[in-house]
Amino acid sequence: MTDDRPAWARRIAAERAARDWSQRDAVRALRAHAPTELPAEDSMIRQWKRWESGQTPNDFYQPIIAATFGTVTHALFPAPSRRDGDSEILAASGMETLEIVSRLNRSDVDGATLDALRITTDRLCSEYPYMPSGQLIIEGRQWLRRVVELHTKSLTLAQHREVLALSGWLALLVGCVEYDMGDRHAAESTRRAALSLATEADHPEIAGWAHEMRAWFALTTGDYRGVISAAQAGGEVAPHHSVAVQLAGQEAKAWARLGDRRQVEVALDKGRRLLEGMPHPDNLDNHFVVDPAKFDFYSMDCYRLVGEDKLARTLAEEVLRAGTDFDGRERSPMRNAEARVTLGVTAAREGDLEQALTMGERALDGDRKSVPSLIMTSRELAAEMKRLYASEPSAQNYLARLQALGQEKPGFLP
Repeated sequence: MTDDRPAWARRIAAERAARDWSQRDAVRALRAHAPTELPAEDSMIRQWKRWESGQTPNDFYQPIIAATFGTVTHALFPAPSRRDGDSEILAASGMETLEIVSRLNRSDVDGATLDALRITTDRLCSEYPYMPSGQLIIEGRQWLRRVVELHTKSLTLAQHREVLALSGWLALLVGCVEYDMGDRHAAESTRRAALSLATEADHPEIAGWAHEMRAWFALTTGDYRGVISAAQAGGEVAPHHSVAVQLAGQEAKAWARLGDRRQVEVALDKGRRLLEGMPHPDNLDNHFVVDPAKFDFYSMDCYRLVGEDKLARTLAEEVLRAGTDFDGRERSPMRNAEARVTLGVTAAREGDLEQALTMGERALDGDRKSVPSLIMTSRELAAEMKRLYASEPSAQNYLARLQALGQEKPGFLP
């Protein structure tokens, strides 16, 4: 039989089951997160049954349900998203790419040109999750070069700061793609350039993302104390921007790898509270926007590491659902790859070698991947393979493939 319930209804039932809660247990947990007194327990249990059957909770209950399961409202109850593209550039600015480039050659720059550049930058950052790395790095560098050249034009003070900011965003994007492709030294140089541009433009959000990149670099190379240091530095620079949420997520991942369960929960709760208090973003596709679904991705990683397999598996399934369109096209292939590694790890621990290998191989097969992050998470699956299935030829084949990937990108696989 097909389950016609909304995705959020299926999820709250799965989250409850992953915690081995009865519906009565769930209501008691809900009550602990409620800001005011709730109706009597039997009444709330009937209400919970209605929610799990698909009746939408009202605006009062949605954030309480989210907090009960350690996530944020719009991760459970998502709002519609939009996807930018060339058509939006043309509609908003009245200019196509060729005209934008030609206007950049003038001695001065007008507001329409800056608007078009702003939209172009947003589009490029929105294409990060799925555009092939080789193509995105070329386009990103081309536009970064064009924007940097604007510093030679006649600019007002406001325009100068805007150009600095656009340069900073593009530098962040280029640095991320460089790191995805395994070019650590180039990525670090580009990250430092972005931080310098942020300082000159007095732009705390760009500075925060530059610190977040340092945390990410440290995480994938095993410098977990460096992650915590970078995360805390970025949080001090940009405490009121969504990057602070991602910094908290990176900090939680580091604490998980250090084996400190309490600090994991503290960092995740800090990020959840920050994100819950922020307005819903206009463009969920932009890489430098923390969308609510991304919080589940952070939590998934942490729960896998601390051995909460039921929770990790439930969140991995949610990451895959949120990251895949109805027609099977993957909107978030890099997140999906790490979700499949998580499913592989939990399957391996449960004795299902075939499923573990299937998920592990599928994670490695994607065209768009962040090699350092994928190797980092795949190491955990490799460790389970070595521990549980070292004598199995199929497991040995997977380990050999992973080792070959690490040798292609030296420094990411010990």
